[in-house]
Amino acid sequence: AGMKFFLQYVGCIVAFFSAGFLIISTWTDCWMVNADDSLEVSTKCRGLWWECVTNVFDGIQTCDEYDSIYAEHSVKLVLTRAMMITADILSGLGFLFLVLGLDCVKFLPDEPLIKLRICLASGVMLLLAGLPGITGSVWYAVDVYVERSSLLFHNVFLGIQYKFGWSCWLGMAGSFGCFLSGSLLTCCMYLFRETSSGRLHSAYPLRKGYSSATTVVTNAHFPSLQTATSKMYAVDTRV
Repeated sequence: AGMKFFLQYVGCIVAFFSAGFLIISTWTDCWMVNADDSLEVSTKCRGLWWECVTNVFDGIQTCDEYDSIYAEHSVKLVLTRAMMITADILSGLGFLFLVLGLDCVKFLPDEPLIKLRICLASGVMLLLAGLPGITGSVWYAVDVYVERSSLLFHNVFLGIQYKFGWSCWLGMAGSFGCFLSGSLLTCCMYLFRETSSGRLHSAYPLRKGYSSATTVVTNAHFPSLQTATSKMYAVDTRV
């Protein structure tokens, strides 16, 4: 039981931070940052939704949103948005399900097998959340790196060259955290399924036996009435 509680709490903590990392990564503006800021007076960051420029001297930040979501965008941007939003939804649902499945939460306290299945379902959701999260963040980072390398290889200088920033790293960290928490809940918590099932089946005969004993005791308070004829036959039989 102690190991089960430990795995639940570790999985819950990792799932909380992983979901938070994915959400922060999706809605922050530093997926791409200018690669060489030593000669620049400002730091330029690009996110999935807007581009921000921060002045190095006074720290003033100005952000420009991209065009409407219905406007024409690059395939990289559109697919990364879709995958990260999907990861956010799945990781958030996985964390909420895990909270309901914790033994310390008074939700279905008399149904340990159902609570265990809720934990397993949350683990599956977290594993599924890690797939689009890691795919979107790694693909975006690799695409930025390949684009920058190709420009350097052909000696093309466009004034500003980008590398992947901390938002992209945060998306990778959140995705790996989802894989970790999902693995703990699906693989390790599965080992406790037989224990919970055994407790449930062992408790059922006890309740059934207790019910039968109660019936016997109850019937003892209502003895069957014997008629005079039956008493006479009983006396003749003894004689």
